[in-house]
Amino acid sequence: MMPSQRLQGCRSLVHINEDNGRFLLLAVLIALYLVCGAAVFSAIERPKELQNQGRWNRTLYNFSDTFNISLEDLRSFLRDYEAAIAAGVKADSVRPRWDFPGAFYFVGTVVSTIGFGMTTPATVAGKVFLIFYGLLGCAGTILFFNLFLERIITLLAVIMKACHERQLRRNGILPPTIRRESHGDSLAGWKPSVYYVMMILGISAIILSCCASAMYTLVEGWNYMDSLYYCFVTFSTIGFGDLVSSQNAAYENQGLYRFGNFIFILLGVCCIYSLFNVISIVIKQVLNWMIKKLDCRCCGNYHKNSTFLSRRNAITPGSRLRRNHFSVETDGPYDSDTEGRRLSGEMISMKDLTASNKVSLAIMQKQLSETANGFPRTVCSSSKHNGFSGGVGALAIMNNRLAETSDSR
Repeated sequence: MMPSQRLQGCRSLVHINEDNGRFLLLAVLIALYLVCGAAVFSAIERPKELQNQGRWNRTLYNFSDTFNISLEDLRSFLRDYEAAIAAGVKADSVRPRWDFPGAFYFVGTVVSTIGFGMTTPATVAGKVFLIFYGLLGCAGTILFFNLFLERIITLLAVIMKACHERQLRRNGILPPTIRRESHGDSLAGWKPSVYYVMMILGISAIILSCCASAMYTLVEGWNYMDSLYYCFVTFSTIGFGDLVSSQNAAYENQGLYRFGNFIFILLGVCCIYSLFNVISIVIKQVLNWMIKKLDCRCCGNYHKNSTFLSRRNAITPGSRLRRNHFSVETDGPYDSDTEGRRLSGEMISMKDLTASNKVSLAIMQKQLSETANGFPRTVCSSSKHNGFSGGVGALAIMNNRLAETSDSR
């Protein structure tokens, strides 16, 4: 069989669209990432593990010889001690695990998916209740994290719009007497770039981690590097459990410390979770770029036949949404019916219009100036009757188009 025939057979038998190609590429990259991570950690940590194991064996044999205790009895005692540690019993005095403050700390680690492991239910009833409690609690907390990210994006949009309006007023283009639009109607075109959101969340997470590490170093007695390590493990909800804050029986200014610990963990988890979401958007764009560059033969038919059917959350270089800084809005949910309506010649929705079509700033400034000077753009009576009038920028253009369409009908 000729190579060209083999290639054609491969393309006919294996049809991989862009979404599946992105998924397979990400799976391969994650597998390679895991292999590389395992190799690095094995090279770094394995010698230390062997060294600690040899030191422990020497200590065990020396203790057995000194006190004339058999190794089997000594190992049996150590196993009982490990079971006691797993149950929360330690040689040093620690805070109660299942009083109300301890239980509240435990449910916080459950619903936030941190799961340190220093406190676990020991009864059958507790384990059964944890299954149902964690199912609802984790889902609600993840929703809270997503809403937190939405509030951050909205806040940035408000700040960007306010700064732009202030600059216009300072330049005399936008008079201070003009009425400001409501945020719900005027923030569609002010969604911040995903890179800005990532930068702000990253800086916020670094500041929180540094401040929290300073507190843990002073109160818990850890060194600063261990405190930073604990902050990342906790804020990212990895939760190894080798370092856990607020576990001693008593602290100086205990109430203030526990409140600060709760606030730092809450804000840190929100920032890191939101940062992970934003980074995942950037990773998706990198995958799209890689797919475009690879231009694999099995995906070639799809790229050629579905240029106009690509989703907004699958931006590739050279697509209709190419720009230097894409907005977070471009990765949102998308209705597949919208693209079908575009192909049939119908008008796109307002959300798509404001998201994908950038109106010239000069046109918007001219309209704002005319409105402020008392010379608004005249609108024919038929358009007023139809209700398609007014607006600034993209909204005015769309209303004019609706008015013309309505008159023609």
